[in-house]
Amino acid sequence: MLSSPDSLEPLFPAQIRTLALTLRPNTVAIYAWATRRFLSYLRAAFPDVHPLGDLRRDPHLLGWFRSLCDQRPPLSNKSRADLLRGIRRLLQDLADNGHSIPPGLIRLQDFPPQPRYLPRPLSSPDDQLLQQEWRRTGDLPAYAFLLIRATGIRIGECIDLALDCLRPLGPDQWALHVPLGKLHTERLVPVDDEVRQMVARILSLRTLASAPSANFLLPRGSGHDALYQTLVLALAQAAKRAGCSCRPTPHQLRHTYDSEMVRLGVGLPALMQLLGHTDIRMTLRYVQVTQQDLQREFHAARQHADQLHRMPVLAAPLCAPTANVASIRQAIAAARHLMEMYRRQLNDEKARRQLQRLDHRLLAIVSKLEDLPTAEK
Repeated sequence: MLSSPDSLEPLFPAQIRTLALTLRPNTVAIYAWATRRFLSYLRAAFPDVHPLGDLRRDPHLLGWFRSLCDQRPPLSNKSRADLLRGIRRLLQDLADNGHSIPPGLIRLQDFPPQPRYLPRPLSSPDDQLLQQEWRRTGDLPAYAFLLIRATGIRIGECIDLALDCLRPLGPDQWALHVPLGKLHTERLVPVDDEVRQMVARILSLRTLASAPSANFLLPRGSGHDALYQTLVLALAQAAKRAGCSCRPTPHQLRHTYDSEMVRLGVGLPALMQLLGHTDIRMTLRYVQVTQQDLQREFHAARQHADQLHRMPVLAAPLCAPTANVASIRQAIAAARHLMEMYRRQLNDEKARRQLQRLDHRLLAIVSKLEDLPTAEK
């Protein structure tokens, strides 16, 4: 039997093929996964629902939401949100293309709350222990992690660094060119002489590798994923040898770099560029503000509090002024300043109004001064 033009089965996959023209493969895979889950549920629970226009929020969508919540083992909130977001996008696109779909099938309140991730920088003792262990070991994985720690790049970005990743920007100015990564952005991260020495050390060590890659800074004899697993294992072993209090992840080195940059005075807009973020809210999730940071900022602010209440400096000259229009205007400005300071001290409203009228007269005098001939004419 031929399916109707509005049949669910062919419409969803066809729309996914359209999205695949502009979206990344991983994103398209999420839409395909959501479609399989949703259509599988409809075939089992509501086999008579075929046309797209027959879909209803209750019972079809709400029933699917309940089935996701009842799954064992349970789905994470992120996975459930990805499923709902995928089907909602497909339904919206199909509606925009002229298909008849009831509105409000999936609403914002249907999405589960997302976990609030806290920054996870390494503690200062663990950070120091790890860096000391890496310098003691001195092999390729050790210098790769020293480079990650010193620049805040992701581990995947470090694996993809090119041989010529160091770029000169000017006299004694260098930057690390980070290629297209997680957010499809590339950037230049400022580096110092210590980072340049790290890169030079990696270049010397890679020549000893059995199969150095022609185009990449880190040799990857068995590919990207194999090198990733090798580095993760090396990090765990280094943390164990160093006696760290936790088992760190590569991303924690990035969090540690971010929090350190904030303490050194780097502003959030600049930090966002250093990290390659496209949203300042993501940068804020990375940065840890400790109680010591709060104490330092509070006392620094208190030292400048008295500046908010300083008395303005009088505009009156300290020596005998020259007889010209400019000096007259300066003298009137000083008189107006004194009158205003005096007016603010008075409690008598009548006297305050009288001083205000005198101030208006002085302003009128200043405007008339512009019409006077100058002595130079």
